[in-house]
Amino acid sequence: MKFYVQIKKTGDDKTMRSPFSVSLAKIIKNFHLETVYLPQDADGIYISSVEVNRPGLQLCGFYEYFDNARIQIIGKSEEGYLNEFGSAEYEKRVNEFFNKKPATVIISRDLPVTDVMKAAAEANEVPLLRTSDATSAFMASLISFLNVELAPRVTRHGVLVEVYGEGLLIVGESGVGKSETAIELVKRGHRLIADDAVEIRKVSSRSLVGSAPENIRHFIELRGIGIINARRIFGIGAVNLTSKIDLVINLEQWKADKVYDRMGLEEQTTEILENKVPSVTIPVKPGRNLAVIIEVAAMNNRQKKMGYNAAQELLKRLGMFDDIGESKDDDKDIFF
Repeated sequence: MKFYVQIKKTGDDKTMRSPFSVSLAKIIKNFHLETVYLPQDADGIYISSVEVNRPGLQLCGFYEYFDNARIQIIGKSEEGYLNEFGSAEYEKRVNEFFNKKPATVIISRDLPVTDVMKAAAEANEVPLLRTSDATSAFMASLISFLNVELAPRVTRHGVLVEVYGEGLLIVGESGVGKSETAIELVKRGHRLIADDAVEIRKVSSRSLVGSAPENIRHFIELRGIGIINARRIFGIGAVNLTSKIDLVINLEQWKADKVYDRMGLEEQTTEILENKVPSVTIPVKPGRNLAVIIEVAAMNNRQKKMGYNAAQELLKRLGMFDDIGESKDDDKDIFF
């Protein structure tokens, strides 16, 4: 029985969604930001919007669609525009901007922070930070970071491993051999990401990234042995923190009355957070080397992504597959 993690179940993937946030302290630490002013401890300030904004239009006086939940980034263009005004107009526009109480304002390129800007931030209790990075490069990095930290997520029961660079989510009923297979893969030089509970984040309309909850990271439960720490036993090279999910592998006990796909022509998918991920079902019975089979599944999945399908090539050689990839006789059985 797995006793060291609890998973809250509130419904299917579509209902397990809620707004997420990331602390400003984590952003400061990750991007090595200089703190100019903070109204309170950064651990108590949270960012909940993935979007960021360069407030050029706002500094011109247009606030109709201004979203103050977004991080605002002031770069060289914004600074140059403000410096075109005299001191009175400069102060007016800066105060008007900070009066909208944006979530955080970050000055890029180590540009100077004027006393007027700092006073406006303090008066409105708006966090004011600075970075030495170029504006566009910093925005790209920040958006990528926020996409991961604030992504919709769901926790799935399973094992996530990285095999030949492919992220494989292994699922199946309890006791089918997921953890034992993961250990064998780790011994063969591959990497463990998560065991038992996999936290999956939707970082884009096509990409899912999986990781382990921090409190159980690198731990595996093996029936008859107990809990082990894969990082301590196999070394730092045997684990990783996150991995993109490229393929879902469903392990199930072999059913004599079930017909399993022997050709690989059927494109199976599993839907997670409204993203469709390629999947395969592997039957389990004594004598099958699951680790080797999963290694082959990983390499085969990579080949398919690169445009090569072995089953299609074989059927073409047999004259049973036309140039557009459709079987000439769907009713014809193929025996090997």
